[in-house]
Amino acid sequence: MRLKVSLLFFLGMFLLGSAQKKSDTLIASGNIPIKVGDSIVDGKTLVLKEPILAELDSLDIKSLQDNSQAAELDKKWLEELYSNTLYDTIYKSVTGLTYEPVDYPELSTDTLKARLERLNAKTPFNIAYNPSLESVIKRYLKHRRSSLERLMGLSHFYFPMFEQELDNYNIPLEIKYLAIVESALKPRARSRVGATGLWQFMFTTGRLYDLDVSSYVDERSDPIESTTAAAQYLSKLYEIFGDWDLALAAYNSGPGNVNKAIRRSGGYQNYWNIRPFLPRETAGYVPAFLATMYIFEYAEEHGFRPERPPFQYVQTDTVHVKEMISLDQVSETTGVNIEELQFLNPSYKLDIIPKIEGKTYALRLPREAIGIFTSNEKEIYAYAKEQFNKREKPLPELVKVDSKIRYRVKSGDYLGKIARRYGVRVSQIKRWNGLRSNNLRIGQRLTIYPRNPAPAPVKKKSSETSKNTAGKTTYTVKKGDSLWTISQKFSGVSVQNLKDWNDISGNKLKIGMTLIVSQ
Repeated sequence: MRLKVSLLFFLGMFLLGSAQKKSDTLIASGNIPIKVGDSIVDGKTLVLKEPILAELDSLDIKSLQDNSQAAELDKKWLEELYSNTLYDTIYKSVTGLTYEPVDYPELSTDTLKARLERLNAKTPFNIAYNPSLESVIKRYLKHRRSSLERLMGLSHFYFPMFEQELDNYNIPLEIKYLAIVESALKPRARSRVGATGLWQFMFTTGRLYDLDVSSYVDERSDPIESTTAAAQYLSKLYEIFGDWDLALAAYNSGPGNVNKAIRRSGGYQNYWNIRPFLPRETAGYVPAFLATMYIFEYAEEHGFRPERPPFQYVQTDTVHVKEMISLDQVSETTGVNIEELQFLNPSYKLDIIPKIEGKTYALRLPREAIGIFTSNEKEIYAYAKEQFNKREKPLPELVKVDSKIRYRVKSGDYLGKIARRYGVRVSQIKRWNGLRSNNLRIGQRLTIYPRNPAPAPVKKKSSETSKNTAGKTTYTVKKGDSLWTISQKFSGVSVQNLKDWNDISGNKLKIGMTLIVSQ
């Protein structure tokens, strides 16, 4: 049936009052992965005394990998999760769907129909079998198994947050799968038109739903704040259309485009009937969402074995920050790796938590570090203030001008690795080079004022390595080792090198296992 005039009028007013949702989604934006295989803290209670504050200034930042070779889909799951490749792959899969039949004998049409019927019975979405949806599901199962398995792993961290906020607004919990289609679970994902975060909010739409966006903070990248805003926005769209499929389409392309499609279809209000009249990316948007939902709900039946992140959402907690502090300083005083802090606190654009009158900002930490931080708040804030005061001095007083170097980014580099190499902070490298994100390009030139102008070569314990009969250097796996931590012991060796040289397809290692660590 056709829409009533009053509904059309309300839609028009709604569009005038709120920002258009983007039509381009899922374009890559850099982010930093958390570390796999290392402990979060050293297990010791840190009590900061006055002499320690001076000592901390010379500490190296603990840092781990930022994915630099994202094109290979069989990389370690966290590397791929934060790579541009996965983000672009999902974007292309949505905008480039052809709906041609896919040969995937492992899933028969009859089995798929039965499962979709069961799924339809427990969700408010219109999940009915059609050849187009079957094509998308089978294409994902056949060609995107690796990336989906990695996304399933990361979902163990994000989905509990999403479900809590969605439930608060009486939104179907299955909406959590929308964040996969929108952003590949990348908190700092940014589209060509500026839509940002897990739920891809435009600047004006984010402001409309009280998401703080400033020079220091972008709450569109905050998992909880942005999910709350997405729930409010989706709730409003559902009020307008009375149908969750249409609400999803409107979330992607804006209510105006959905309304136009309804008109052009002759008044139909079923998504599948108006789909030919929607923008191309929106036409693939709901099928991609439903296919993702199906695969996640039937992951076990299809043999998915996702790896889980080093810690779950329930293994983290937040503390309200009382004074301005940087993530570098938090890392130095709590022992938590800078990359883990960036992963847990993606809304702080410059890795600095500001103090602004009338605003309250939270720091998310692994539970093991919460006690260290709260028990030593006074000393930690004093240290942070001392460091900020030092940074306010003119540059020549901090470093000698003639100590400046120009560093050329190589394959495998990331900010944490470069910072550790030269004894500086990630935030310093970003400030010296005007970097707004953690992204680096191979061949990019960086200005660095090193504390260690001539870094010492990586030292290896003689007891850890030996030569095999072919003359290649080998390493014996010890308790707590991972491919990543081993790769860091040997200059120029990547995780993928270790996999290739040792014919390893996964990431699991056995204690006592001998690995080749040289070509």
